[in-house]
Amino acid sequence: MRRHFTATGFVVQDSRTLLHWHKALQQWMPPGGHIEPDEDPVQAVLREIREETGVTAEVIPSAPVLPFSNPGQVPPPYTILLEDSHEPGEPHQHIDLIYFCRLLDSLPAEERGAAHEQPAADLHWVDEDALRSNQPLELAACPPRRIPIAEDVRLLALKAIDFARQAP
Repeated sequence: MRRHFTATGFVVQDSRTLLHWHKALQQWMPPGGHIEPDEDPVQAVLREIREETGVTAEVIPSAPVLPFSNPGQVPPPYTILLEDSHEPGEPHQHIDLIYFCRLLDSLPAEERGAAHEQPAADLHWVDEDALRSNQPLELAACPPRRIPIAEDVRLLALKAIDFARQAP
């Protein structure tokens, strides 16, 4: 089976994490996507976060940087998942590098345009209490629907919030 490398980022701010509605998968997901040629995983996750949500973030280091400058070092992900892809076309899997990130700032409104792919109504800052109690999120559909968060997303979101709280 073919495998593609992807990078996903749980963006955290003030004990909340940012999820968006993934239309193809029909579920709440953190931002993420395929790693492009000539792109390292950190560049990919930060690009995907900006494209899908309109915010800028930074990766929270999950391991110490070793004390040398050459060769360069790419921060490792918190974990790596092997996921069956449900995209149309040939069946394949994603080797998904999961990063925990912190919000830096949001893009000015005039810069969002094409870079911001997701309608604001389909983005949710989900707080720790809502994640712990497994509250479904409202999807701005017609009519609106409340959709639960997948268990892996929910548990990783909680871990990201806790990790960000303890990070320097």
